[in-house]
Amino acid sequence: MAVTKIRVLDNEISVCSLNDEDYISITDIARYKDPDRSDYIIQNWLRNRNTIEFLGIWERLNNPDFNPIEFDGFRKLAGLNSFTLTPKQWIVRTSAIGLISKPGRYGGTYAHKDIAYEFASWISVEFKLYLIKEFQRLKDEERKQLGWDIRRNLAKINYRIHADAIKENLIPAELTRHQITTIYASEADVLNMALFGIIAKEWREVNADKTGNIRDYADISQLVCLSNLENLNALFISENLSQHERLVKLNSIAIHQMKLLTDDAGIRQIGGV
Repeated sequence: MAVTKIRVLDNEISVCSLNDEDYISITDIARYKDPDRSDYIIQNWLRNRNTIEFLGIWERLNNPDFNPIEFDGFRKLAGLNSFTLTPKQWIVRTSAIGLISKPGRYGGTYAHKDIAYEFASWISVEFKLYLIKEFQRLKDEERKQLGWDIRRNLAKINYRIHADAIKENLIPAELTRHQITTIYASEADVLNMALFGIIAKEWREVNADKTGNIRDYADISQLVCLSNLENLNALFISENLSQHERLVKLNSIAIHQMKLLTDDAGIRQIGGV
């Protein structure tokens, strides 16, 4: 499980995902109360009858393999002075999935976010509120990154269609590899010029301090438009239109599409504009 860190009230809290569900380290949360006795704090929380009731209800709602017989045994003993319970005992005997005991680096006890919020509330209401805020910020950043990756990959897939059209229609079999590369670069710049008004070389000269290329700095509207232009250029190539004719048509289409895309509130919201 890959682990991500968030900071809550100057405390580092580990977060990981399992089966598309988010888990938060309650060992890290417990350290907010007592850095040297986190295990004891978690076990003390597990001794509470309300905790056992909450965990049991959560498991019944989310875990078809939950063992209700073992749960009933724990529930009867909860609250007694002699009752003790560790996370591992709860997990093994009830087949629980809401808690995870993780060994090794970043090890400790992790809880599904629903349960972690409950534990954080038991520790400190203030800490719980800041935890929710920072966790939500992490999820928002992940969604933005996922959206960017999807849009970038869409542009790459469409570029493959575009490149295949170039190979099939514009590149004679006898050309050298260098000549083929030159044609590919030239065709890529047809799209760059149509959409951005500049070729790749000119952009690099103006932006010598930046890494990547002009398309890495495109916004969502430009990436959507670029995907459309790549498909259209592939079609125009198959129709034997000259590069000059294609550039004029693509530029006109780009102007029209960008006006529509930048005026669309939904597109602006997805792009975080």
